[in-house]
Amino acid sequence: MTTIKDVAQAAGVSTSTVSLTFASPDRVSPGTAERIWKAADALGYRPNPLAQNLKRGRSRMIGVLVGDISSPFFGRFLKVVEKRVWERDYLMIVADTDGDPTRELDLLEQFDSQRIAGILLSPHGGGVEYGQRLGSFQTPIVTVDHRSREAALDYVGSDSRMAARMLTDHMINMGHRRIAQITGPIQLYTASERLQGYLEAYHAAGMQVDDSLIVDGRYQDTESYAQTMRLMTRPDRPTAVLAASNMMALGALQAIQELGYSCPRDVSLATIDDIPWSSVIKPRLTTVLQDIETIAKISADYLLDRIETLGPKRIPARETILMPRLSLGTSTTPPQIEVVQTE
Repeated sequence: MTTIKDVAQAAGVSTSTVSLTFASPDRVSPGTAERIWKAADALGYRPNPLAQNLKRGRSRMIGVLVGDISSPFFGRFLKVVEKRVWERDYLMIVADTDGDPTRELDLLEQFDSQRIAGILLSPHGGGVEYGQRLGSFQTPIVTVDHRSREAALDYVGSDSRMAARMLTDHMINMGHRRIAQITGPIQLYTASERLQGYLEAYHAAGMQVDDSLIVDGRYQDTESYAQTMRLMTRPDRPTAVLAASNMMALGALQAIQELGYSCPRDVSLATIDDIPWSSVIKPRLTTVLQDIETIAKISADYLLDRIETLGPKRIPARETILMPRLSLGTSTTPPQIEVVQTE
């Protein structure tokens, strides 16, 4: 079996120079490095990646932690990130936290102990203690979509407040006054921001908010289905529903149709993010679209920049917040009936 000593002898250098070339090629002259690589190729020798990782103190692996790997948002996100890091000679490993902050921190500890080069994280925890834990990791971390307000970390996402404001303004301008919002868990950054956008639109229009029309769908289609059933069987039901995520919109649409209502004749429906197979779903939903591919590229580049500065603390925390785009479908229309409001 070919060894590093064989490569050193063939290249006419010491074994330590060969080792340095494989671990830190920028510390060896180009001519020497080229000679060593040619000798290694001729002998069929390949460096041991684990040994290289131990020497450089980190791996060529990028860790990605998301709350729900089945989410269409993260499916598109991961595809772009994987390609981006592959172009820079890194591999990607993905873990699903199931939206559990405790599991999230446990997985971060595992990634950190395995000398992962860097981590892309969609954080689901909150509070000062959680933020301090995030800030204590030596591995570079970039947060995506959700963010921790208590940790000074890079962040890349969309303007979630503006997304909800756009949709609520659209419905108000069509004449809707009883607009329900199905939110995500309110402790999450995006859910909180989307609720604020909804409230801001109401206040700007000089309208009173009915708090009973704000319900938690937990960013799940099944919970959104149940909440929509409750909303639409009230005597003072809403004339429009804003689902704060695409999967919740599907659950809401299923409930509306099973109750025998027509969308948008009986109730309008709008959401944030495109719907999988949207071209075959009727009606075509009015949505606010996020530029997921750009979010993925920027977050991957932020992380690679941090990794290659040889330390997470050498670049001040950065953020990029992208403007979403309203896409009008056929699921929203002016209210067709007068809904009785109860005292």
